[in-house]
Amino acid sequence: MLRYLTAGESHGPGLTVIVEGIPAGLELSEAYIAVQLARRQRGYGRGGRMKIEQDSARIRGGVRHGLTLGSPVTMWIENRDFENWREAMAIEPVGPEVDRKPNTRVVPGHADFPGALKYLAHDMRNVLERASARETAARVAAGAVARRFLEEFGVTIRSRVVSIGTSEAPAQGEIDWEAVEASDVRAQDAATDEAFRAQIDNAKKDRTTVGGVFETVAFGAPVGLGAHIQWDRKLDGRLAQAFMSINAVKGVEIGRGFANARRPGREVHDVAAPDPADRRRFRRLTNEAGGIEGGMSNGEPVVVRAAIKPIATMTDPLPSVDINTGEVVEAPYHRSDICQVPPACVIGEAMIALVLAGAMLEKFGGDHMKETRRNFDGFVASHQEFGRPGASR
Repeated sequence: MLRYLTAGESHGPGLTVIVEGIPAGLELSEAYIAVQLARRQRGYGRGGRMKIEQDSARIRGGVRHGLTLGSPVTMWIENRDFENWREAMAIEPVGPEVDRKPNTRVVPGHADFPGALKYLAHDMRNVLERASARETAARVAAGAVARRFLEEFGVTIRSRVVSIGTSEAPAQGEIDWEAVEASDVRAQDAATDEAFRAQIDNAKKDRTTVGGVFETVAFGAPVGLGAHIQWDRKLDGRLAQAFMSINAVKGVEIGRGFANARRPGREVHDVAAPDPADRRRFRRLTNEAGGIEGGMSNGEPVVVRAAIKPIATMTDPLPSVDINTGEVVEAPYHRSDICQVPPACVIGEAMIALVLAGAMLEKFGGDHMKETRRNFDGFVASHQEFGRPGASR
């Protein structure tokens, strides 16, 4: 079973990441993980924090001589900004003379209000520090480990921005993923890039924030990940939960989920046709279902879209209250992004990698990569008996 844990606060010393369940014998390096962390830090409309941090994950356990050991992979990501918060975020008790940088004003749309009441936190910094999107750096590091595992089985993961504000990417078949990667708003063409930038510029000018929709696609996932037999084993359900856990995400669809709800069935369902060249012996003529049917992957690209709301912190704050006194105040402004949709793409890639890698290990098992590979190859080879006369006998 693959599982991961993250720990640490936004302005604390750093973030701890533990990934358990990766088989022994997988090539893994800090340099590989650093590539994904750097991708998360890019994006038009990012805030000042990205100018401070230069994220890298130090592997503290689970890897020897460039290969995983089968034990938990443990990583540490330093927070450079901690230098400015050493006293305010000190582990040990501090005296009254120390500026603890308390926060008692509610930010509408943030985790601080319910968190303060839940944990009896009169200083909402106790909630804000963990609820911050800084935690997603740890997820990206964990997702990089899962991604490295999936690469061994031919699974590749891509992402793009579908919309920012009222601007949407045009509907088209083939996506130029290299162009997306070169765009700091992760747009698929120059015109869309310009439109997305304009939405962010307008939001900044209006002293507000802007959200949008991003899409994550996994190519090469085998048939049969997940299961139809219990609700909590359905792959689409697990993906939806994973994406909904990303900061500010408020909606998730698999494939063209919401659009398909408005179309007749004959335009929605993906027809299967025999194809001896395909390792499944069949291929789908379309992929409206986003690669998942009945809670199981069907071998087509797995497509997940997520809607991310505008960030709660704005330079023109909304009216609010003080959590302790009830006084009417302005919501505080914390250094933040204008738009978080482009970097959310990379976080989405991490989440789809973690879910798919977990499902792969559930199906194929293995304490060493050689064992996992043997089980995977045997499963794929078993598909060769389908689509032939007398195959069921």
